[in-house]
Parts: sequence; structure tokens; C-alpha cells
Amino acid sequence: MIPKAVIFDLGKVLLDFDFSVAASRLEPRCRVTLPELQTLIDQSPLLFQFETGRITVEQFFEKVRSVTGFDGSIAEFCGIFADIFTPIDSMIELHDKLRALGIPTFIFSNTNDLAIRHVRQNYPFFAKFSGYVLSYEHGVMKPDPRLYEKVESITGHAGGELCYIDDRPENIATALRRGWQAVVHESTAKTSLFIRETGLL
Repeated sequence: MIPKAVIFDLGKVLLDFDFSVAASRLEPRCRVTLPELQTLIDQSPLLFQFETGRITVEQFFEKVRSVTGFDGSIAEFCGIFADIFTPIDSMIELHDKLRALGIPTFIFSNTNDLAIRHVRQNYPFFAKFSGYVLSYEHGVMKPDPRLYEKVESITGHAGGELCYIDDRPENIATALRRGWQAVVHESTAKTSLFIRETGLL
């Protein structure tokens, strides 16, 4: 079956990211060590709360400030915390090829409000998708099947009608259990070959 829509993860697929960049810039203005700071803002229970929409940007900032002693404003913090991305140009070009063929494409990402604000403002390719399923807007994160149900609802497709690209094997595993066509993204060459094999290119 040739898929009817392509679903892209965002981080490590279209944009590389590195929380250590933010941690290094925040650390001189905090009372905690760099490793402690990085643990707090990268894959911590606090980040999970933020990326499932259980706390607001303001609440996230206040919690980080109370733990770390960060001495700057919320605007300064937001600017540093969100500026961790580098575009993966070859994957953005692959997306452009699919869009040029009229294929609907969607973003499916575990992320937070701050990151998405930054991406919308700085990376024009992000506006070119047919729709978006973002963890913080739905209160749940991949690989929870409930978020995949949101994708199916928003796209209007299910099973083999969906082609999915994600760098995390556990996220791909949930997609495969739902019958999606899916690939673990390791390189643009590998992912492009997979897309061709589906018949989309």
C-alpha cells in the first residue's frame, strides 16, 4: 500500500537539538553544577510535566529558578532554553520533495510550548506541514498509544495509510503495532530509501 500521509518526528529528524547548549549558557547564572542543571532540564520529571502540558511556561520557569537559583528574567530564560536547535537540511529537503508531490505531511513530536514558539519563529519549513500533533497540547507523550490515536484522528488515516519517521525505536514500535509503515531514522539516505520503497517517491 502506498501511504496517503507522511508523519515526521521533529527532534533528531528535522532539527537536531542539544540541551547541553542551554545548560552551558544557564550555568554561570545558577547556583547548581552543570551536570545537575542538565539533568533538571533534559529528560527529568519536570521536563515530562512541561512536555505533557501539565505546567505552563511560567510554572516551568519558576520551578527551574527555585531549584537552580537562576538570576535572570523569564524572557532571558526562555530565549536560552529554546535556542538549542540546528536544522537537518537534507531531511528538510526530503520533506519539500514530498510536499511538492502533494503528499500531506504532519509533525508528531514530544515537545513543549517554548520549543515550538522558537521553532515557529526561526524555521520557516515548520509552517509547511498539513497539521501537528504535539505532546504538550494533548497531555500525553510518545510512545503512549493515545497520542498515536490523535494522529489517526487528525490525519484521517490509519494503518498502512500512514508512513512514519522517528529516531527512537520505542516510538516506531508503537506505530508498527498499529499497522503504520514506519522507519527508525538513522540517516537521510536510509530514510529516503524507505520512502522510495513505499512508492511515495
